[in-house]
Amino acid sequence: MPTSRRPDRRPDRASYVPQHPVTAAAKRRAAARRAARRRQARVRLIVCLAALVLICTSVFLLLNRPKPDTAPAGGAASDAVAAGTEAETPVTEPTPDPAQARIDEATATASANTTGTAPAVTDPDTWNQRGKELMDRLSSDEFFVKEGINVSEKAGFPYLIAVNRAASTVTVYTLDEEKRYTVPYMAMVCSGGSDTPLGFFATPVDYPWRLLSGNVYGQYSTRIWDSYLFHSVPYYSQHKDDLEYDEYNKLGTLASLGCIRLAVADVKWIYDNCELGTRVIIYDDENDPGPMGKPGTIYTDPADETLRGWDPTDPDPANPWDDKYLSGTAIRSQAAWDEWNAAQADGRWSSSLTPTDLQGYSTDSSVVPPRG
Repeated sequence: MPTSRRPDRRPDRASYVPQHPVTAAAKRRAAARRAARRRQARVRLIVCLAALVLICTSVFLLLNRPKPDTAPAGGAASDAVAAGTEAETPVTEPTPDPAQARIDEATATASANTTGTAPAVTDPDTWNQRGKELMDRLSSDEFFVKEGINVSEKAGFPYLIAVNRAASTVTVYTLDEEKRYTVPYMAMVCSGGSDTPLGFFATPVDYPWRLLSGNVYGQYSTRIWDSYLFHSVPYYSQHKDDLEYDEYNKLGTLASLGCIRLAVADVKWIYDNCELGTRVIIYDDENDPGPMGKPGTIYTDPADETLRGWDPTDPDPANPWDDKYLSGTAIRSQAAWDEWNAAQADGRWSSSLTPTDLQGYSTDSSVVPPRG
């Protein structure tokens, strides 16, 4: 049976003719409706954009609102708010401390060779005043009055040496405008001992090498009084590569049998520059090492067999330590630095070197303990 098919009710598009032709009025109405829809779309877009701008502005103002005014009532901030303006919080940079800047600069210079204990440096602008105050105090101390202390100029002697036994610091002084030894020139780290005598002395004799108690030796030794000397850290033998390295690492502490031990650069400076007869004061002040402060130290590694037998500051050309250590750790005034540099340049420093005499190895302190 043939399948019936619903006739296609859609007229053929090519032959379709609308039964109600579009009039001009209908066209206008259709155009008006389209225009109205476009206007509505534009209005909705503008409203959305305005809302977005409002939200963004509110968030920005919330995040950047000024801090609450903490000025007292009636102050400048409250007056500004009352006037309808926002009071700005001033941003002030910290004022640099000139004294601390000077201390930092001097500490950096004094720390250039320091690999052990760090230096404690005071403000260079206070050195002269602090030196005067210390010498005035010592001059009025009952003990030193009995000693006959005199810090006034001694003809032909540019320096006075003051040893603070308790603080392990030696400070050298030069003359002030009143011809008194109150101007700090340089400070050196040292080691004295409980038997180091306190008092007022004058150096009588010096030695390039000196046999010390315990059958050990000191370089560039200058006698202070009786059996007490300025000298280097002891050597097991009279060889520059046979230093008692464990004792070297004790510089800055009470460690000697009574003499004043110093690094070679410092004790050689005394040997070279302080004429026999130079005055020496030995006193105690544990809390104040001296007007310039206390220098740092250089550490020598007991396991380093190449370096440990040498004082790092020994100017002997055979010294295997880096040349940067040759100036030691002393805190120097500008005058002292000028003198130091001039002595290097004109040959004075090298002209007084003790002869190079080497053992070829350093004595092992675990086998032979320090003897002096």
